[in-house]
Amino acid sequence: MVLNKIKNLIVGSENPQSHKYKTILDNLSLDSTNKDDLVHIHLIKKAFDVGYAAHKGQLRKSGEEYFNHCIEVGLELSKWNMDRDVVIAGLLHDTLEDTQITRQDLAEHFSQEISELVEGVSKLSDIKFNSRQQKQAENFMKMFLSVAKDIRVIIIKFADRLHNLRTISHLPLIKQRRIAKESRDIFVPLAHRLGMNNIKVEMEDVVLKTIEPKVYNDLKKKVSSSKKKRETYIKKFIDPLNADLKNSNLEANVFGRAKNYSSIYHKMNSRDKEFDEIFDLFAIRILVDEIDQCYAALGVVHQLYKPLQDRFKDYIATPKQNGYQSIHTTVIGASGEMVEVQIRTKSMDMTAEVGIAAHWTYKENGAIVSEKEKDINRHLKWLRELIENLQSEEKNPKEFFKLLKIDLFQDEIFVFTPNGDLVQLKAKSTPIDFAFEVHTQVGMHCISAKVNSRIVPLNTELNSGDKVEITTSKKQNPSHAWLKFVKTAKAKTHIKRWINKNENDKSITLGKEVLEKTLRRLKQLEVLEEIKRNPTLMGFNNPNLIFSEVAKGHITARELISKYAPNMDEESQPKDETLTEKFIQKARGQTKGVKVGGISNTLISFAKCCNPIPGDEIVGYITRGKGVTVHRNECSNIPVSKNEDRFIDVNWNIQSDSSFMVRLHITASDRKHLLKDITEKVSLMNIYIQSIDMKANEGLATCILIIQARDTRQLDRLFRKLKQLSNIISISRR
Repeated sequence: MVLNKIKNLIVGSENPQSHKYKTILDNLSLDSTNKDDLVHIHLIKKAFDVGYAAHKGQLRKSGEEYFNHCIEVGLELSKWNMDRDVVIAGLLHDTLEDTQITRQDLAEHFSQEISELVEGVSKLSDIKFNSRQQKQAENFMKMFLSVAKDIRVIIIKFADRLHNLRTISHLPLIKQRRIAKESRDIFVPLAHRLGMNNIKVEMEDVVLKTIEPKVYNDLKKKVSSSKKKRETYIKKFIDPLNADLKNSNLEANVFGRAKNYSSIYHKMNSRDKEFDEIFDLFAIRILVDEIDQCYAALGVVHQLYKPLQDRFKDYIATPKQNGYQSIHTTVIGASGEMVEVQIRTKSMDMTAEVGIAAHWTYKENGAIVSEKEKDINRHLKWLRELIENLQSEEKNPKEFFKLLKIDLFQDEIFVFTPNGDLVQLKAKSTPIDFAFEVHTQVGMHCISAKVNSRIVPLNTELNSGDKVEITTSKKQNPSHAWLKFVKTAKAKTHIKRWINKNENDKSITLGKEVLEKTLRRLKQLEVLEEIKRNPTLMGFNNPNLIFSEVAKGHITARELISKYAPNMDEESQPKDETLTEKFIQKARGQTKGVKVGGISNTLISFAKCCNPIPGDEIVGYITRGKGVTVHRNECSNIPVSKNEDRFIDVNWNIQSDSSFMVRLHITASDRKHLLKDITEKVSLMNIYIQSIDMKANEGLATCILIIQARDTRQLDRLFRKLKQLSNIISISRR
């Protein structure tokens, strides 16, 4: 075994970094006089020596020995009070990737658990990928799958990423920016979701320093120059607070903490303010022993300083999904400046700093305290749902990262079910997102929603504190239109999955039908049976895939007959293979801005009942002899109940100067100059008015306006302009 050779190498060797090994033992509070601790000590020493020998001769870009990085990872994990196996896995986390050591070696000489932890952190180094982005997507998916089995994998990965960021300056600038952006997009929000605030903050500052070095250095200089003033103000704020807490018999640790550079930078951007206009550059933190003392301390703060009512948040009563608990209140200090005060217990503070890592404390025989086990399982539930959402997109790197970023959100809202259960969602989520979060089937069959006992549209944005009630119907299915406004990855994934399956089923039915009719006319129905028996002849493992390709026009009946009946007479060969191909062959000429089955010059027409325009979700309906009629997805005139197999994929393919007819229905309270004001708004947007018809009856005016619009974005702008007019009641498309 490789490790046997390594054992010979490390005999009598002295690691120059052995003092850090002793620091690791101190952090883990291991006592050499304790028999149980002695077992842990020997195993950590073994990992230390094996890692040192395995990486000997390897150097980092900085020129230092590579194993120094592994030591720093193990050291960081020990600071977070992780268990022995995690620390060992941290020391050995690069051995599978960069040395000759194998999984079997680790399992044999350490444990199967340690071997799996190291494997979970390791990258996919032996697989060839089509692109860097695909490789990155595959690596992240592999990591998340490992995390779902054992959440300690991500904690090791964070320690690894943190030290890599601390030493990022030794890398080429291009690689620095790539790693920084990856950390910003994936690891920072992931750290937030897992409650690992210290890690999140440090990563954010390195990212800012790497991507915006001038901004970072400028902020650092300004914060440094105001340090003395800030310290003086903190002391003036804290001294009377400490005195009042003591008079109230509250034992508390009170201190001020400056906010990190990236937080200040985001505040300046979001509030559009200069540095000198940002007053809350620091926060006061109060740590106590018990929860009831938190509220007692809050009373003392509010008696001493005037609170801002709209800047109060109780995350103890309603914890964040990442486990964060604290009371936040903003008060006016003695000098008139706003100061944020955070009040929490010491255990809450530990959780706030290192998040999920604070919950991973083993008792005897590996048993976990029940409350902590609950916290870990809660995180695992979220991660498993994330993985389920991502797996369907893992073949598409762009979609993978899009969904990943959606799910790793930082802005959150809290809403309630009718039974009073709390549901956490992404900010600006809708009732559809809520429905899918409650249960997938509730989301799939959602037909209407009530928010705070009032019926609302399904695209309504929810706010914290809303009570949401969903009505379902077995006849209801997801709509293309939902994809325009849903916010959560879970909702997007399930909607897309249903739509793709539904459209695929329709393609299969249509392809099979047209192929069967063609083969029956040619008296070659046995070809259909051969296709079912042997689809691999066309390079497919399922005959349904062939039927779907026929419907899309990618495979013709002629090609299939030549494969499955090659001896058929030339004269008997089909001239018009499929309905789709008939339409493609007919009326080739100027496109109307729509592709049918990926082909742009097909005979098409726009349905007059709904007048679709670019930006609308559309569907094609095959009309015999007339080509493909394009409808808006939500059009009520689509013949869904009959001839469902006539639907076909259509997509917009517009020119920059294209325009489309739109019929608007405007209702308003009648007044003088109403028509003039409407036409002026339309004309100012350079939109052509094709016709206008206005009637007034008993003080109510109805206007039918037919215009030429480029797309839905232009139409949305027009709607906003028209709604600015007084007396306008409603505007809709007809």
